[in-house]
This record gives sequence, C-alpha cells and structure tokens, in this order.
Amino acid sequence: MRGGGGGMAPARSSIDSSPYHSNLSRSPASCPAPQGSSENLQDVTRAGNEWYKKGQYSEALRHYDQAVTLCPDSAACRSNRAAALIGLGRLAEALRECEEAIRRDPASGRAHARLAALCLRFGMVERARKHFMLAGQANQSDPAELHRLQAVERHLGRCMDARKIRDWKSALREADAAIVSGADSSQFDAAVTMAEKASVIDPGNAEVGRIISNIRLVAQARAQGNDLFKAGKFAEASVAYGEGLKYEPSNPVLYCNRAACWSKLGRWVKAVEDCNEALKVQPGYMKALLRRATSYAKLERWADCVRDYEVLRKELPGDTDVAESLFHAQVALKTSRGEEVTNMKFGGEVETVTGIEQLQDAIHSPGVSVIYFMATMNQQCAQITPSVDSLCSECPSVNFLKVNVDESPMVARAENVRIVPTFKIYKDGARVKEMICPSLHNLCYSVRHYAVSSS
Repeated sequence: MRGGGGGMAPARSSIDSSPYHSNLSRSPASCPAPQGSSENLQDVTRAGNEWYKKGQYSEALRHYDQAVTLCPDSAACRSNRAAALIGLGRLAEALRECEEAIRRDPASGRAHARLAALCLRFGMVERARKHFMLAGQANQSDPAELHRLQAVERHLGRCMDARKIRDWKSALREADAAIVSGADSSQFDAAVTMAEKASVIDPGNAEVGRIISNIRLVAQARAQGNDLFKAGKFAEASVAYGEGLKYEPSNPVLYCNRAACWSKLGRWVKAVEDCNEALKVQPGYMKALLRRATSYAKLERWADCVRDYEVLRKELPGDTDVAESLFHAQVALKTSRGEEVTNMKFGGEVETVTGIEQLQDAIHSPGVSVIYFMATMNQQCAQITPSVDSLCSECPSVNFLKVNVDESPMVARAENVRIVPTFKIYKDGARVKEMICPSLHNLCYSVRHYAVSSS
C-alpha cells in the first residue's frame, strides 16, 4: 500500500456504545442468543469499547467478535468490529464487515459512514460518494471525510487529464496527492502502466525512461519500508524510505512514513523535520500534521503543539481524540507560562448554574465558557437544547453552562438577560460574544470558532 507505515487510527468516538443502537435491523429479543445473554452482550460490548478507547484494538476486536457471535444480526456490533479492524490496519476485512452490517440493516448510518471512509482509502471514489450520501441521510456523515473525498476526486481528475496528454510527471504527482488527501491504501498503478506503454510507443524518449526507472525504484523502496515497518524494524524501514526519497525527493508520503519510523524510535526532532518536509509539499496532509503535533508534545514545544492541534480541530471537528489532545496541550502551555489551570476541565455534561457566585467562577475560569440562558417551556429553547448538548460532546475543551431563568431569575437579572435563548461566550474571563435567539448555524459556528482558538 502506498500510504503504509503507521497510518492514522480511526476516531475512537466512532464506536457504538450499545449493541442495541437504533441502527439495529432486529430487536434484541430476536437475536438467536440464549436466555440472559442480553446482559452478556451489553457487558461484552462495553468492555470492547473500553479497550477501543485505549487504542488496544486487538483486545477490542476479541470482545466485538464475542458480541457478533451473541447477536450476528446487529449492525452496530458488526460496525464496531469493523472499527477495530481499521485500527489494526485490516482494511479489506473491515470493508467486508461494513458491507455485512449494511446488508443486515440498510439504514445503518454509522455503517454507511464507515464504509464510505474505507472506500475512499481504497480510491473507490464513486462508491465512497454513494455511501457518504446514504450516511448523510441518517445524519451520520462527517464533513471532514466529505472534504477528503472532494480532494481525492480533484486530484484523480487532474491525474486523468495529465495521462491524456502524456504528462507522466504530473500524473504521478497528482496520484501521490490523491494518496495524501485520503486514498492512502490505493494502488495507483495506472500512471505507471501508461508510462510503460509510452516507452513502447516512443522508445527513444529518455524522459519517459527515466521516469519509469525512478517509479520502479520508489515503489520498491516504499514496499520494502512498509514491510519492515509492519515487522517492527523501524530503523531499517527509515533507511528504505530514505532510499525512495533519493529518487523522488518531493514525495510527502515517504517523508510522513519515515517520520512514523522516527516516532517509533523516539527521535522526535527527526520526526518533526520529516513532517515539515511532507507539509511543504502538501500543506493539507492531515496525517503529517497529526504526527508533527504528537512529536511537538513529546518535545514539550507546547505553543507549536497547540497550533497544529488547532488546525486539526478545525479539519476534524468530530474527532474527540484530537479535541482531548488539544485540551491537554493547552493546559501544558498555560502551565509552562505560569498561568492558572486548576479550573480547566475536559468534557462532561452541560453544568446547571443556580447562583451568581457559581456563574462568576465559571466566567472567570481559564479557557472558553459558553453560558446558555434558557426556559423550560420556551419552544425555541426546546428546539436548540439538544444541539447544545451535542456541542458539549463535540467541544470537550469548552465549559458549557446553562441558566434556567425561571428557576434562577436573580442570575438572569445580574446578567441583564431578558430574552431566551441567549448565549454568552467568555474567554479567559472576558466576554467575546453574545447571541440572542441565534440560528443553529451561527451558534455552532461561533462555539467551534472559539473552541479551537482557546490557547
């Protein structure tokens, strides 16, 4: 695989917490399992989820296998199993498991979303788009994944255009760009094949001959590096990737793969250097950016680390791992500057405020706080409250609080709130925005904006 060598794991928030998810095609009672197995299924799934969140995909898979055995018709169980397989790099098996989940429940949005992402990684863009659309119908689509799909489509289109005019350099460059954009497990051999055909048609073309020679040497070095990496021979893999860079010095995938080797060897400065080179060639290379952010954290270069995680947070708004890493980097940065961090917290539920002192403590705490003034019987509040809860989960580095103006009128008067819903956003004790009866779009945009700027 051209993108091999320590690929980025899937977002760990993407597992189903219960095997009896709404995506199920059959009720729990209809699963062919013995009496009392319902609790066992819940326990097995819960245990698998805990291992998955820790990044222990082999253990997670073992539990998800048990869950599938207990309830083979559960789309959620099979989708969770696919997530563990992705974490282990067993992408073909994961793809088949997603297909099986959809066969048993065609309305499983989570399975469609996961299958779409896998199809994209394999370069099957038309199929990926189909499943992205089906996931979107179930409100399970990921805007970041759709953005990757569009980037891959764009680069593949340019690759095809370059092939038509026999511009082999551009064809190969665009194929690599497609890999960087998300199709990291594809075999883009078409450009190579066409170049070889060109050498037959025009045997005297020295440029085509040189390109073919370099292609073969780069492909050989990349394949060797991938095999060595998978075998745990990271030093040898770094040498192999370096050999490939001799023939294609602007290949971002080779730089990123070699950075993965340096990370495994604890050579964080070298990892940063190679990530820098990859990002010079392909500034939007998320895998290289993530690898560099991790390396900065190991080097305790917290300002650089926060900057990279902020970019990743914008590109991957639904990735709770990135959100948590950003939060911890922000805490470390503030600590290194001697700033107060004791009141900073990560995640949790929307906190209910009942007193003025409690509100003032929240407002003046470090980081970003969103204060939601609401009323139980207000129709607009009833409509927007579920979205506030979702934002709280999506932006765990933000402190969310709500004030029920009927139950705490003194707090509302102290803040001069007369209309609900009203939102006030504070950053490090200073109010940065106030919104009265905002649209859902404006609310989400504002919260996400300040969430990624809370350094």
